[in-house]
Amino acid sequence: MAKYSFGVDVGGTTIKMGLFDTEGNVLDKWEIKTRTENGGVNVLPDVAAAVEGKLAEKSIDKADVVGVGIGVPGPVDAKGIVHKCVNLGWGVLNINEELGKLLNLPVKGGNDANVAALGEMWKGGGQGFESVVVVTLGTGVGGGIIMDGEMLTGAKGAAGEIGHIHVDDNETDVCGCGNTGCLEQYASATGVVRLANRVLDKNTRPTCLKKGAVSAKTVWDAVKAGDEVAKEIAEQFGEYLGKGLAAVACVVNPEAFVIGGGVSKAGEVLLDYIRKNYTPNVFHASRDVKFTLATLGNDAGIYGAAKLVLD
Repeated sequence: MAKYSFGVDVGGTTIKMGLFDTEGNVLDKWEIKTRTENGGVNVLPDVAAAVEGKLAEKSIDKADVVGVGIGVPGPVDAKGIVHKCVNLGWGVLNINEELGKLLNLPVKGGNDANVAALGEMWKGGGQGFESVVVVTLGTGVGGGIIMDGEMLTGAKGAAGEIGHIHVDDNETDVCGCGNTGCLEQYASATGVVRLANRVLDKNTRPTCLKKGAVSAKTVWDAVKAGDEVAKEIAEQFGEYLGKGLAAVACVVNPEAFVIGGGVSKAGEVLLDYIRKNYTPNVFHASRDVKFTLATLGNDAGIYGAAKLVLD
């Protein structure tokens, strides 16, 4: 009976890797460099070599391995076909087949945000729930949707792109996606800074925040310290994100929202601002949703990837 699985989380700079038992305990984790040159041709061979190396190091027979799960930064459909990974230089390829051939092991791939969401549902902030939406508030806003324990991928693997829900008709700054008024422009780390600088532009009240020298962390630290200007920024943040998640809930009706990413380090106070704007704007059947904080951090991707092949 197989006893192990591998979880692989491919990022633009490093590839995180983990060896797991079938109960979801991480036995070893390590990183290798992501070689993106020449259209990313080395990425999968490097992953295969690292898996083979770990099998040799631990004296594990391939017959004892369920398979290798892998999350990548781009749309991946249910068949493992990657529909372009800009950060890796990939076009369209079937990651399940390509890596499977290199390793002679079962491989299952997914979008990195969806895979991380699966990890949080399995062993993180979403434990105990079968239908969750994981929201990652980092440089951008990412999302992963798990329904009845399964990743929701969409026709081309782009389900869960909640950062690009349109939330403001009056925005003139252009989002990284090319549109304007995306949720990402207000709820990400850079979005909080955008909101802060706009408030500080017009502000005449005393505050510890200084225009041009704010970060998401300084804003939330100021909120906790009772700074009224920081609270106004937090209210705006909460209104955008709360209403955005209310729209998501009306479509997928989750049991819980799990909030992760760098901005989530602000903790429970962040959830308070989201809840107060979510509850009055959501359909009644989704009103009692739970809001929790993600707990796996940067390891969510390897946990979720390992879970992919255990299902």
